[in-house]
Amino acid sequence: MLALWDIDGTLLKSEHAGIHAMLEALHDLHPGRSFSFDGVEVSGRLDPLIYQELAARHGIPGDDDSHATFRARYTERLRARLAARNTVRVLAGVVDLVSALHDHADWEQGLLTGNYEPTGVLKVIHAGLDPDHFRINAFADHGTTRRHLPPVAIKRFHQVTGSAVPPERVVIIGDTPLDVDCAHHNGCRCLAVATGIHPADELRAAGADLVVDDLSDVAGILRWLQA
Repeated sequence: MLALWDIDGTLLKSEHAGIHAMLEALHDLHPGRSFSFDGVEVSGRLDPLIYQELAARHGIPGDDDSHATFRARYTERLRARLAARNTVRVLAGVVDLVSALHDHADWEQGLLTGNYEPTGVLKVIHAGLDPDHFRINAFADHGTTRRHLPPVAIKRFHQVTGSAVPPERVVIIGDTPLDVDCAHHNGCRCLAVATGIHPADELRAAGADLVVDDLSDVAGILRWLQA
């Protein structure tokens, strides 16, 4: 079985360190310009799509080379920001649930996230989590929409373990309706946690298979995961 974790709002919160670092990167690359996230939806979205929207709104290049330059500078800025002041905190129940699944012979874990790979790993490390506990990953770099990420992780599962995992044995753990959508689009289950900006009622309306206020009831969540 495979548990795929979203990062922001699910595993951890960072006091918007990513947004601040993105703005710093844009200012570095375009001196004298003013940039804002006003009107830009970030919850559950892939970082490349966020960049493309920012580029279109602010009239800066959105081509692949410009995006690659931004991605590298954003990574540098986030690393420096978190080294100077670590604002990342792990959310309730996460450490115990990740540890329990890591110790369970029937489970593999991974990250399924809108973060670029290097910035996602940076956040996980600064939350005090061991990135080696997440072997089956699908980052923003690996698909054009969130719906494309679960098949990437399922393929990766086979590459790492030598065994196939059917979609119905995959659980995506996230905090947004987009997590629910990408799970169900690919035949996976979704555990939705209301620790982000979306309340429990909204996640239920999106069709999540289980909605919890947080992940502190580790024993109960483990029972549901293995049902």
